[in-house]
Amino acid sequence: MDSELEVVVIGAGQAGLSTAYHLRRSGLAPEREFVVLDHAPGPGGAWQFRWPSLTLQTVNNVHDLPGMRFAEILGPGADTVQAADAVPAYYALYEKRFELPVHRPVHATVVSHRDKRLAVETPEGTYLTRGLVNATGTWERPFIPAVPGAERFEGRQLHTRDYRSAHEFEGKHVIVVGGGISAIQLLDEISFVTKTTWVTRREPEFREEPFTPELGRAAVALVEDRVRRGLPPGSVVSVTGLPVTPAIRAARDRGVLHRLPMFSEITETGVRWLDGSERRADVILWCTGFRSSLDHLAPLRLRGPGGGIAMTGRLATQVAADPRVHLVGYGPSASTIGANRAGRAAARELTQFLGH
Repeated sequence: MDSELEVVVIGAGQAGLSTAYHLRRSGLAPEREFVVLDHAPGPGGAWQFRWPSLTLQTVNNVHDLPGMRFAEILGPGADTVQAADAVPAYYALYEKRFELPVHRPVHATVVSHRDKRLAVETPEGTYLTRGLVNATGTWERPFIPAVPGAERFEGRQLHTRDYRSAHEFEGKHVIVVGGGISAIQLLDEISFVTKTTWVTRREPEFREEPFTPELGRAAVALVEDRVRRGLPPGSVVSVTGLPVTPAIRAARDRGVLHRLPMFSEITETGVRWLDGSERRADVILWCTGFRSSLDHLAPLRLRGPGGGIAMTGRLATQVAADPRVHLVGYGPSASTIGANRAGRAAARELTQFLGH
């Protein structure tokens, strides 16, 4: 059966839950006027799939959802708790406390136009809605660059999202590709049990000074400018640099952070650079990031000629080509703190647009 609603939110991570919280505060009735569709088996967004060694001590940041502090679920020795356990527990309590109408596991297969509404098709039925907030994040779309010869590599290739433990690589030479925080964390971890090589496309820029609000605002502003012009979002790390934590400083002292430029070819037994030099390897770990999970929105034809989506609104969450659609956790709101602010803005702007 088709369900007619005012707003459908796709995704129940930080951005989706923040949006749902503010939709409730705006006066929309859960279940009757709005729902949240989440394809994951349980609460926690992408956090529930993170590798076991990512603890609350090593994670970059877990920002509070609006109206409830993350510290409420923490007890003694919280730093050693796995993020894949702690954050889902927090999200589950949050959904229950604010009675958010999360339906799971429900996979939104495609969104299309139907008369004056948007049709969100799922295996359990179609939701006809006047407004849509897409908060699907990036975890479902790992990015691996196309490199000649990749198909003939006889070793193992995997992405960050497939990583579980450094011990599975003992005795093997691992090439870690990527210049982000996750790449360095995994490089450091793996280097304690086996030989590693670090490869990045650009020379990494380390930031010795503390991360200031001004630096954060500058990074967000650059990404926001790109999406307002219809360009694909850029990398925030390229603006902010990599923070030098005690762990990174120790890895540098151990000689782990010796970086090589990107190789030009993958061979049967390793990689090769343009100058002809080669390095044998058993494993290539691609810590090369993710792309926004937006394929289900393809029938709406939101993308411009350059592949980006032109955004508007106070925090650049509203799709310029279709004001009924908001993207949160996209572009400038891809961080946890940015997702909170974007959820609030999207809920306000969309309910006002719909006449509430």
